[in-house]
Amino acid sequence: MRVLQDFIVFIETAKQGSITQAGHVLNLTPAAVSATIKRLELQFECALFIRSTRSIRLTNEGQLMLEKCQLAVDAIREGISSVQHDPNQIAGHIKLAMPSDIGRNTILPLLDEFMDLHPNLTISVELSDSLIDLYTRPVDASFRYGLPPDSTMVALPIHKTNDRVVCASPSYIKRYGAPKTPYDLTSHNCINFFKPTASHSKWRFYQGKNTVEITAIGNRYADDGAVVKQWVIAGKGIGYKSRLDVKRELESGLLVELLPEWDSDKIPLNLVVTDKRLLTPAIHAIREYLIEKLN
Repeated sequence: MRVLQDFIVFIETAKQGSITQAGHVLNLTPAAVSATIKRLELQFECALFIRSTRSIRLTNEGQLMLEKCQLAVDAIREGISSVQHDPNQIAGHIKLAMPSDIGRNTILPLLDEFMDLHPNLTISVELSDSLIDLYTRPVDASFRYGLPPDSTMVALPIHKTNDRVVCASPSYIKRYGAPKTPYDLTSHNCINFFKPTASHSKWRFYQGKNTVEITAIGNRYADDGAVVKQWVIAGKGIGYKSRLDVKRELESGLLVELLPEWDSDKIPLNLVVTDKRLLTPAIHAIREYLIEKLN
């Protein structure tokens, strides 16, 4: 920042009362110091120093400018300090976006634990299953399934191996039976997630070299992943959910994994930002905490 450097040269020259000594302190040649002073005098349209063969001293205008320049340098340094991050300080206010289901039921409880460890941290949360536009929304980082469509964004993995899982409640299975193959899903009530721009009714499965894609049809659709899970738990149909979304329900027996011998689509969970410089110590620490807890 040239103007800051010029002001620093001017202030040091006034302090030392010598161009040569100011250059020595700032590791500059006397010629460079003298050129800076002349440049400032041209910009300010006034003489800043009265020069003699042995010393220099400030003019009245120079004394006034010294006070103003010192205030400016102090303000700039304070501003730089305020945006530079202490690598050991987990504090400040960060704004996060996240999908509805995993956000509400998994990430938020973990963030509560994290904030208990770091009481100087403030967090704002936006829950939505629509992709938040990080370039226009006041959001620092977003948790997203899959890689972002915009290759200019930075996606840092939290859970690389997360996949989708077909699941149903024990009550649904007792009443309607369990599908034996992906093709059997066409005779079941499938609960689908959708977005305003697309429906997620294409369910894909993989077994060795075989790939099966079926069109899931049912009588319930929702643009909220948590609602889809709620219907599945209630026995209203079969869901095709992120494994992270239903991990606790599968472990507790509230839901049952179907077609376990078939693989499904991979949907890694990532932390997405528009620029690596937005990865503050707090965001880095949150990511590391979630990696530890979710893997």
